[in-house]
Amino acid sequence: MARERRRRAGPEGGRAQERVPRGAGGRRERTGSGAGPALLALPAVVLLLLALGWGFYARWGPAARLVAPHAAPRALPPGSTGPDAAPARFWGSYRPQVYFGMKTRSPRSPVVGLMWLQQLEGDVRLRHTCEQSDGLPRYGWLLHDGAHFGVQEIQDLGFSLQTEMVKRPGGEHGGDWSWRVTVRPERTQPKPPFVSLFFYVATDGQGTLQPVIEEKSRLALLRGWTEELGNFTVTFQPPTTESGTPLYARYNHLQAMAEGLHHLTDVVKSSLTPRFSYAPPGLPKRHYFGVDVYHGRAGDRELRSQLLVHQVTVAVPCRVEVAFESGSVPDRPDRLLADTLTRELEKHAATFKRRFEETFGLSRKGFSSQEQHFARALLSNMLGGMGYFYGRSLVQSPHTEVPQLYPAGALFTAVPSRSFFPRGFLWDEGFHQLLLARWDPALSQEVMAHWFDLMNAEGWIPREQILGDEALAKVPPEFVVQHSQAGNPPTFFLVLQQLLGQGAVEQDYLRRIYPRLQSWYDWYNRTQAGALPYTFRWRGRDRDTQLFLNPKTLTSGLDDYPRASHPSEEERHLDLRCWMAVASAVMAEVATRVGEPGSDYAHMAERLADSELLERHHWSETMGAFADYGNHTLAVALEREHLRPAPGQPPPIPRLVRVVRKLPRLQFVGGALGYVSLFPLLLQLLPPDSRQLGSLLADMKNEQKLWTPFGLRSLSRSSPFYLKRNTEHDPPYWRGAIWINMNYLAVRALHHYSRVEGPYREEVTRLYHELRANVVGNVLRQYLHSGYVWEQYNDSTGRGQGCYPFTGWSALVVLMMAEEY
Repeated sequence: MARERRRRAGPEGGRAQERVPRGAGGRRERTGSGAGPALLALPAVVLLLLALGWGFYARWGPAARLVAPHAAPRALPPGSTGPDAAPARFWGSYRPQVYFGMKTRSPRSPVVGLMWLQQLEGDVRLRHTCEQSDGLPRYGWLLHDGAHFGVQEIQDLGFSLQTEMVKRPGGEHGGDWSWRVTVRPERTQPKPPFVSLFFYVATDGQGTLQPVIEEKSRLALLRGWTEELGNFTVTFQPPTTESGTPLYARYNHLQAMAEGLHHLTDVVKSSLTPRFSYAPPGLPKRHYFGVDVYHGRAGDRELRSQLLVHQVTVAVPCRVEVAFESGSVPDRPDRLLADTLTRELEKHAATFKRRFEETFGLSRKGFSSQEQHFARALLSNMLGGMGYFYGRSLVQSPHTEVPQLYPAGALFTAVPSRSFFPRGFLWDEGFHQLLLARWDPALSQEVMAHWFDLMNAEGWIPREQILGDEALAKVPPEFVVQHSQAGNPPTFFLVLQQLLGQGAVEQDYLRRIYPRLQSWYDWYNRTQAGALPYTFRWRGRDRDTQLFLNPKTLTSGLDDYPRASHPSEEERHLDLRCWMAVASAVMAEVATRVGEPGSDYAHMAERLADSELLERHHWSETMGAFADYGNHTLAVALEREHLRPAPGQPPPIPRLVRVVRKLPRLQFVGGALGYVSLFPLLLQLLPPDSRQLGSLLADMKNEQKLWTPFGLRSLSRSSPFYLKRNTEHDPPYWRGAIWINMNYLAVRALHHYSRVEGPYREEVTRLYHELRANVVGNVLRQYLHSGYVWEQYNDSTGRGQGCYPFTGWSALVVLMMAEEY
């Protein structure tokens, strides 16, 4: 068990034990001789009952609190995501895991989406969920304002799709919306392909869907009803050219039941057969795969999802429009199709571009049209990649023998990556909201309120949110269970700090979130405290020291960044201390704003930013750098086991195991100069005249340490852990690669120090401009070259690596371009 600071009873830290008076008024009571033995036995019975009760509570009380909701009123007012309170955001592209889809912000929303495949003989390449294995040259939103419209470009092999959606308010259920999908061949394509577009509508356990079939196989119209939407229709227009000329097409439709929304791809793929013919006038007949019959899976599993699929098979180029019309919209002036749809899209696009320039000012800062297009795409991808999730996390604590189901909850959040991480991550979301808070402060406040409403009675928020079957389908089993000791950097305090500085947060909102902020802050102070006052230690480090070169610290967000070689309770983690310094300062300001006592928070902020105390706990004169502290040795390596086969048995496969050649000792953690070392600078805790600031600036600029032409690398080239594998199957992650969130903090900090008087001001100003240009320039170059923004960048070549698209915190380059910090 991790050691925690506790108040001591008695004269050193708490109340002294009080004397119990002898009877009323302190007088000794007389008793009859016969009652004596019974009365003497009573204290023993009471003590036994108390002991049993305490034992029961000690075992079951904390376990119950793990899944007990926080007692404070919810940060989100009731109904705040419904069509009455927020009609413009009720429908949206809230399914980031699919290339093109929509749903409402409600727990049991119907979903709509697009699948497609190029009709190749004997080969089914059905596209639906965003998968890196699809190998698409490019996809992502070019324009998306987060509320009214979006334009996306998807490049497949041999052709491209442009998906457009626009919403129009009206009625009582979020209004109407329409889609337009335009497919164009590549110019170099020798023969225009023919493709199938699959438009579908599915429900998840409620409502009805009724098809209206024309010409035997064409699903022309869908009539639906759900509790939240009332009556509605979805119309599928016949395909045309871009100028509106009708095209020859073949149609198929499918009506089926599925086990859940996460099985929609399987249902459609399983129903495809190549027995259908495509025969335009004057051209040879070709067979194609079409949806036919789906009989469902064997077994007793519940088939709860209704699914209707409209398949149109047509030659490229082509265009198809789809219109959703709410039954509660009175006196609809015209349908949101054809020329009306074009006008609405053009109007919203012009408004978006104008607002983007007003917010970020890239044109007046001299950025080219190409650079502005790039920046708009990054913001649009973050907005278009937002998701609405509903479900129950699987959680566990030291007090529970097996994982428990967390209370059902909703989460409206941005996601790091539509292909690889299409779900909510706690510390990522703070970085996401630094950008979105500049675009729409009210949106950021709503997102944070969603996260705070997922807090349990202890003040803990599960760091990875896997809510609903669609989210769960993208997560490896070993990462599903969330552990209650595990935190994550509390980056929402950075967002609150920014919103307070912008003057963009209202008192009412601060009052609503304040009780939960208090609990969250207290949870870190209570569960992540270090062995010494004003020190902190991440819980949840890997304790299997046999297989790891350096046990990971996933909870810090920096995963395999080298820490003390042997985890212990004596560790002091510099980055967590710095996060808590920012959190304390923000808590002090928020408390003052809402009229609550803030002196304790202010005192904590002062102590955690105290240069002398910071130096005592984390400055190594030998290394000339800030560092973690712990039980550490550098004399470790991964080597193959030497195993002897048992008689008559095949030789065992040797593993890579850690060999320790010199015993660890308590010391500052050497060999780990990198992002963690920079945290006092990154979070602007150092005075501008600090000698340590000068040392950090020198380390940053040193090309043999952290500086590259593409940004700051995560770990110094001189570190023995630089680019080293952590296990046999665990390549380096935070051991040299360039990460944009940390570079954003570095650029932001340099901008701060360039604006205050100090001996390093001239040097800081030069570094600021160089680092900003390096990071922005490389991310742009890689985007133009590869079609994507990446999770991380190679420190030797600048090439994007890791997962893609990663328009989560890598989109912070927009703020660097705008110089909005």
